[in-house]
Amino acid sequence: MRYSQYFKSATTAKLYKFNYIWIKYFFMKLLEGKVALVTGATRGIGKGIALKLAENGADVAFTFVSSPEKAKEVEKEIAAFGVKAMGLQSNAADYAAAEKLIADVNENFGRIDIVVNNAGITRDGLLMRMSEENWDDVMNTNLKSVFNITKNVQRTMLKQRSGSIINLSSVVGVRGNAGQSNYAASKAGIIGFTKSIAQELGSRNIRCNAIAPGFIATEMTAELGEETIKEWLKSVPLKRPGTAEDVANAVLFLASDLSTYVSGQTLNVCGAMLT
Repeated sequence: MRYSQYFKSATTAKLYKFNYIWIKYFFMKLLEGKVALVTGATRGIGKGIALKLAENGADVAFTFVSSPEKAKEVEKEIAAFGVKAMGLQSNAADYAAAEKLIADVNENFGRIDIVVNNAGITRDGLLMRMSEENWDDVMNTNLKSVFNITKNVQRTMLKQRSGSIINLSSVVGVRGNAGQSNYAASKAGIIGFTKSIAQELGSRNIRCNAIAPGFIATEMTAELGEETIKEWLKSVPLKRPGTAEDVANAVLFLASDLSTYVSGQTLNVCGAMLT
């Protein structure tokens, strides 16, 4: 073969390889072939996360506590991305229910690659007026649920020798907030739990990270009223509330192979509230 012919064929081969990589990078979905479980995903941040994962190719199981009708609607929205979707009524704060949930997801999907512990509630009030019930409800739903789900899914991920666990904390868990001592304590606990699990399971290629959203515009925050929202935004350097998609994009990064060397971290999605 003449040098010019060899050069031309070698250049063509490199060009084909470059085009293949380019096409694969830009058109292959980041989570194709993976299965995700998202707790509390019928509205707000949880729903945004479930849709973002589905958009990027993941089959998605999600939980809800009430309103099967709403769950069916979310199922349809997820399935519209051409992936498998399943809503499961389950209380993540209940250990036995969490154990059954993981078994059901494994039975229906065959594996679990991504877990997003998103379920959470608020029962705000100053400590002097806070009831024991309000404290326990928040701690069980926000913090114990993370233990319940993670404890039960670790067996699956240990067998797979892979997995990404993403826990939804809050900027309130980092800096506190008057009138939210129960919520702040639960979200701070999630950060400590996340760091510990990352160290325990890292040798098996299982990553665990937390996301701390700041002021995010959802159905829940809309109920605060315009004046309250304006006061909140004064502490946000970007001068706007975040969106569910802002949080979902961070989850997508931590769920995908783009973050294979990121574990034990807390990613603040807060418009520079925490600096």
